[in-house]
This record gives sequence, structure tokens and C-alpha cells, in this order.
Amino acid sequence: QVQLVETGGGLVQAGDSLRLSCAFSGRSFSSYAMTWFRQVPGELREFVAGISRDGGSTGYANSVKGRFTVSRDNAKNTVILQMDSLKPEDTAEYFCNLDGPYRDYWGQGTQVTVSS
Repeated sequence: QVQLVETGGGLVQAGDSLRLSCAFSGRSFSSYAMTWFRQVPGELREFVAGISRDGGSTGYANSVKGRFTVSRDNAKNTVILQMDSLKPEDTAEYFCNLDGPYRDYWGQGTQVTVSS
């Protein structure tokens, strides 16, 4: 059974940094690409960043490119989202996602609030 747990959210000021973690439990973490999404109430969940199975390839939404960095540690079954130069518009609940062979898996989310 796959389980994803996000941690690291909080309330920060514009320009600050946060480091989100997503802990995976289950089998074969290194077999899956991982993705971060975020969602503001009343809006659709949007793609933030993704990373390939071996970490060799990453992709970012234009809105976060150059400020956010996604990485993973397959030995620790963890994917990290390092968020620098945060802006108020980054305020959202952040989710990690695993697109499995039969279904999607989501964590419970972690709230990030950036004050101006």
C-alpha cells in the first residue's frame, strides 16, 4: 500500500525559503516519477515541479522556475521541494503525487502561507 506524507509547510514572509518533504511508504519508490502540485481554495490543482525516477530529469512550472528545486533521495524514499524567494502568490496547499500503474496517489498536503 502506497502512502505519501508531506511535511515542512508553514507561515513565512516574502523572500524567505521553505523546504517541503514528501515521505513515501510502500514498495519500489525508485520506480516512480514524482510530482509536486499546489492548490488554492476554489481553484484547480496546478503542477509545480516533477522529477524522474532516478532524479536525472526535472521540470518546473514557469511561475516557480529559478526559485524552486525538486530533488529526491531514493535511499530514503523521499522527495524534496526547496522553495526560495517565496512570493505571496505561492500561498497554497502543496501536495506530492505518484502516478502509479493503476491509479494516482496523493498525500494529505501541507499548507504554505507567504505574507507580503
